Amino acid sequence: MSLSNVSADLIWEITRSQNSYLVKRTTGGGVQFSRDPLNVTNKHSRKYAGFVNDKAVGVVPGEKGAVVVTTKKAGSITKPSARYTVAFGANKTARKTYKAIARQVAGYRSDLLKAAVARASAIRRSQRAVKPEPAQKLRGNAAKKAAASA
Repeated sequence: MSLSNVSADLIWEITRSQNSYLVKRTTGGGVQFSRDPLNVTNKHSRKYAGFVNDKAVGVVPGEKGAVVVTTKKAGSITKPSARYTVAFGANKTARKTYKAIARQVAGYRSDLLKAAVARASAIRRSQRAVKPEPAQKLRGNAAKKAAASA
């Protein structure tokens, strides 16, 4: 969120302790996370907060194995539907998908490049089909007994 007469730093200072995206945990030393869709690391910090920054990047899973990259247009803060979204890699290799995402993010916010590619990698990994586990081979005396009876 950015208004012409209010700085992003002021917005962050006002909303950092209480906002709808904040997730506070009592375990693990009181760590704080963010559910902001334009936060690529889900860390509650000024650098990654999508609702505060004029330029923000979000990476979410898409349809049929795609990865959707959403960037925020600075001029359309009151129109969430005017965000710029691009789907990558529904039927492409992982390397081509990551390269395309890196190319788009590098020209927009290069400090989020590694985080965006890492998020896309985790999404692609989660979309893969799970391989069935092979049957466990018998070892030692159990294998000898099974071979002798067969």
